[in-house]
Amino acid sequence: MVIKKVNLETVCGITSTLPENMLPEIAFAGKSNVGKSSMINALMNRKSYAKTSSQPGKTQTINFYNINDVFYCVDLPGYGYAKTSIEIRQKWGKMIEKYLRVSKQLRQVFLLIDIRHKPSENDRLMYEWIIAQGYSPIIIATKLDKINRSQIQKQVKIVREGLGMPSDGTIIPFSAQTKQGLDKIWEEIENIISA
Repeated sequence: MVIKKVNLETVCGITSTLPENMLPEIAFAGKSNVGKSSMINALMNRKSYAKTSSQPGKTQTINFYNINDVFYCVDLPGYGYAKTSIEIRQKWGKMIEKYLRVSKQLRQVFLLIDIRHKPSENDRLMYEWIIAQGYSPIIIATKLDKINRSQIQKQVKIVREGLGMPSDGTIIPFSAQTKQGLDKIWEEIENIISA
């Protein structure tokens, strides 16, 4: 897809009403500092549209980016950031859960996992939670440029087993630095929105 237009249309905080969009929505979830904002910027072909930060926990709202008036890229708050209070973390969790449950246009959820590490307890809970809402998450294994090519298959297996994924579940190794895996993510998105 050639990105002609990107517009941050709606920002929902903890108390906001979720928008009733008419276009399909594709959501992205992931732990704080997994590289979600960098991945979304790569997807939108923008340098810093989604706010990236060396400080994890920057995305504290649900952000709806209108892409080409074709679909919404939905950036969900990063979870598992230790420095936020338990109360705020629970509110973010409720906000994400509400969105997954309520959105009429949500077509797919991509879950970002750091390819270098075994999925955390939070990652596994998020994965199970997405499934409980009736979606089959596609995994984007981020930070691919940080490991050797020879380690990729081993690390993908660790991610798959750590989440308890079926053998036919999709994992896309991705690097925001080199853009490796970006075409595959776009392929999945285009298949979903044209279905």
